Amino acid sequence: MTDASALPGQPRGGVLSGPATARAVNVLAPNASAMTLDGTNTWILSEPGSDLAVVVDPGPLDDGHLRRVVATAEQAGKRIALTLLTHGHPDHAEGAARFAELTGTRVRALDPALRLGEEGLAAGDVITTGGLELRVVPTPGHTSDSLCFHLPADRAVLTGDTVLGRGTTVVAHPDGRLGDYLDSLRRLRSLTVDDGVHTVLPGHGPVLDDAQGAVEYYLAHRATRLAQVETAVEDGYRTPPMVVAHVYADVDRSLWPAAELSVRAQMDYLKEHGLI
Repeated sequence: MTDASALPGQPRGGVLSGPATARAVNVLAPNASAMTLDGTNTWILSEPGSDLAVVVDPGPLDDGHLRRVVATAEQAGKRIALTLLTHGHPDHAEGAARFAELTGTRVRALDPALRLGEEGLAAGDVITTGGLELRVVPTPGHTSDSLCFHLPADRAVLTGDTVLGRGTTVVAHPDGRLGDYLDSLRRLRSLTVDDGVHTVLPGHGPVLDDAQGAVEYYLAHRATRLAQVETAVEDGYRTPPMVVAHVYADVDRSLWPAAELSVRAQMDYLKEHGLI
């Protein structure tokens, strides 16, 4: 068995649901799959001693899960006052409207189509609820509307699908763009270097206790894959399916459709930079 401390980002072992930091509790959605790993992490955030909470990514439209999130907050003496979305993929956002009905909250997101209420989210926004402070960090790339939330008091960042707790994420072409994603990873690296962030609270998978190590791994992985795709095209693998079959030959074939999205994004990036 591999020691978790030797893995990228130092993932925590054990049960995923439950407290992760002084201000963050995870309620794991029952939607495990090859793409969602153990399921979607729905985060309940609150300042110690406060009776108000913020929920990030209610998850899929699963009434049992949504009610468990409410019950978890209530058992801790908290009332959910606000709902936030990292991005609009259904495994994170499909249950948001129903969750808003259950809690009477607004839903804030970058994409206006996902909002319930007048307020959206934008770079530099600081959200304060019950003494809790969250800072909005724009991280497009996985999708155009992807955001992260910096939780300074816990030296943590909620990353949605931008950084996962296990494996790597998809650049969801054509909405996701590789250049944007690389810029977003560099932005997260700056948080780890300049703002002391050391914990990743991801949208899927375990908590990571070495945020800088995780981001550095992601940047190195992307550089390696990009070089592999460039070489594959030079060697005559001209279409995305051909590149996937060559470059991702050691990857479970059930993941090839997702890999093809990333390959399309990488090929676009290489064309934009005159490399293929």
